[in-house]
Amino acid sequence: MLTSFNSAARRPPAVLVTGFDPFGGSAVNPSWDAVHALHGREIAGHRVTGGEIPTVFGASLQRLEALLEEVQPQLVICTGQAGGRGSISLERVAINVNDARIPDNLGARPIDVPIVADGPAAYFTSLPIKAMLQALLEAGVRAEVSQTAGTFVCNQTFYGLMHLLARPRWQGVRGGLIHVPWLPQQGQPSMRLEDLVRGLEIAIACALSTRHDIRKEAGALN
Repeated sequence: MLTSFNSAARRPPAVLVTGFDPFGGSAVNPSWDAVHALHGREIAGHRVTGGEIPTVFGASLQRLEALLEEVQPQLVICTGQAGGRGSISLERVAINVNDARIPDNLGARPIDVPIVADGPAAYFTSLPIKAMLQALLEAGVRAEVSQTAGTFVCNQTFYGLMHLLARPRWQGVRGGLIHVPWLPQQGQPSMRLEDLVRGLEIAIACALSTRHDIRKEAGALN
């Protein structure tokens, strides 16, 4: 597992990018494979630190909070696998519920359980997802804005991230979740690993350079 480099006074500002370990019987998780490839790269003057998150309710948030403290990032992008989707999905909203259709990697399967008992019903991403969408499409990368991050560990991590970033401790740090398709060996629709890595690199660069999001149609009818 990769974590941040030990601190040095003159190191560039950091971006934290996370991916999940394999789950549901799969031998790979494209989110972690892509993040692993990005670890250590420099994008727009920021050093990318990759961290692997366990596909486990509760433990995912503990790991995420530890990474935040360790890396001290200016931007956080969590990524996850969304089998059945054919595009890089920029998630708009996280909802305050765990409702697991399958067990997590330790066998837990919470149903209709709030992520934070007294938390708000939902959080919106603070990433400039419309500008990121435009940058990806202009680069020829399949992308979309997604209106739901599901109710499994990805959504829990997204919600937990935004709940953490709402604290004064992390004022000014932006974050959100991106879902990626399967790799070709997992099934179809899919995206090659090199295209996932390129897409995430474009998304990160756009998020770092865009303070105010653009207006662009990316809604859904259902």
